[in-house]
Amino acid sequence: MQKKRWISFLFVIGLIFSIILTGCSYEKPSSTDTNSKGSTDTGKTAAKRDEIKVGMDVDSGTMDPRLSKDTTAKRVSELVYDGLIRLSDKLVPEPSLATKWENPDPTTWIFTLRKDVKFHDGEPFTAEDVKYTYDSLIDPNFKAPYASTYEPIKSVEVISEDQVKFTLKQPSAPLLSYMDIGIVPKHIGEKNDNSLSNTPIGTGPYKMVKWDKNSKIVFEANENYWNGKAKTKTITYFIIPDNSTRVASLESGDIDLVHSPLSPQDIKRIKENDKFEVKETQGLGFTYLNFNQKNPILSDLKVRQAISYLVNKDVISKDIYQSMDKPGKSPLIPPSWAYDDSIAGFSYDPEKAKSLFKEAGWVDSNGDGILDKDGKKLTIVLSTHSEDPNRIQTVEYLQNEFTKFGVQTEVKTSEWPTFSAGLDQGNFDIALVGWLNLVDPDKSFYNPFHSKGGSNYGKYSNPTVDSLIEKGRTTLDQKERTKIYQEAAKIVTDEVAYDVLLYQGYIAMYNKNLSGFTIHPSGNFYGLKDAEISN
Repeated sequence: MQKKRWISFLFVIGLIFSIILTGCSYEKPSSTDTNSKGSTDTGKTAAKRDEIKVGMDVDSGTMDPRLSKDTTAKRVSELVYDGLIRLSDKLVPEPSLATKWENPDPTTWIFTLRKDVKFHDGEPFTAEDVKYTYDSLIDPNFKAPYASTYEPIKSVEVISEDQVKFTLKQPSAPLLSYMDIGIVPKHIGEKNDNSLSNTPIGTGPYKMVKWDKNSKIVFEANENYWNGKAKTKTITYFIIPDNSTRVASLESGDIDLVHSPLSPQDIKRIKENDKFEVKETQGLGFTYLNFNQKNPILSDLKVRQAISYLVNKDVISKDIYQSMDKPGKSPLIPPSWAYDDSIAGFSYDPEKAKSLFKEAGWVDSNGDGILDKDGKKLTIVLSTHSEDPNRIQTVEYLQNEFTKFGVQTEVKTSEWPTFSAGLDQGNFDIALVGWLNLVDPDKSFYNPFHSKGGSNYGKYSNPTVDSLIEKGRTTLDQKERTKIYQEAAKIVTDEVAYDVLLYQGYIAMYNKNLSGFTIHPSGNFYGLKDAEISN
């Protein structure tokens, strides 16, 4: 009971403080008087509004889909760009800029492209743009964050204006699922002036027309979109860092739609308000503690395991996330065909933690309650980003737990760009962060756990895991792939490359006057193309 009161007190203080800090950090959308029934009292059809306003937690780091690595950049790409394929809500590849594809042998893919498609600047889309996009993704000098995702591609060849051939180094089971990345125009990209990072030009349903950094991003409908003009003229993303402030803007009518990340107490309140729809689904992501194995203390497996035994995932799930996100076990998420519930991970067990610390040589020799070894105190820094109060609560709760059992723990929070840069540079001890859009187990493993992975922030390295991950990519039989990834998951979990805290849910909350929008487990916003809202 004391633990729950502590968390509740911490949450209230943290929420008040975060609202004070963030409440004025964005441009407030103009209020709109909405009718919750979507029609007037006289029974006449309500007038359609020409703008849908969306609340986002962080600003986009870039407008170039090849360089994006945050959720808002992905949501921008979904409106401005098209990929060769689009993934359905069941994660089945469907035609987009490619009308069909053939796989005549395990290392060859041939895509037939849609004709009469134009970029937003009026230039035609051709196979040259596809080749340019993928050539840049696999060019080590371009430094695409997810270059390793496309590493199996050996070459891209233009067969004709509307046909392109991919030749692979070896078979790649997940590659087709990754071909939803936006195709950029060669005639702009080859200028090498970085203009696409600020002024995106795609073939998608919306054009980006204004970007006030850290405030808002404005999109207008592409009149000549190949898949039919969008139903609403303008989409505006408003950057509102604090979860509760974002939801308060929904309640006041300043914005029309918000989605994960959200704070559970806000979700409960909105569910009770008949002006709004709340849609929930299993998300394609997990939240985890990333251990930096270049840290001398955390390089010791027993220390990492001991710390993991001090993490009460049930408390975090129930008391902080109010069961919105479920306790996690391994990097294999429940929606995946490779999921294995028998991989138990680490349960809360302070006695095991104490034993492991002692085995590793960490004891309280000074009697001050802090473990030490060779004259050095057991000290770590827990870090996360400041935009998510749930994560701030979590690291502060863990700070209390760790300190109680002899681990001197400091909490460090920073805005997403700074936090993200720290991950890239390896400037952290233990970071609380999340993975999203895990459409295939390969995406859960290659980048974060392979020794050459582009997002292996903690510098985890195990030749056996490298071999399994490579085998998982090249094996085409799904049953065999399942065995491979389950074996890899057991190893990285036991070795605490990550401690997976939570399996994420995905939630969208919006004005009932908004129609035509369907949620996607990845959070994809392409569905806004068919959405409209009435006054």
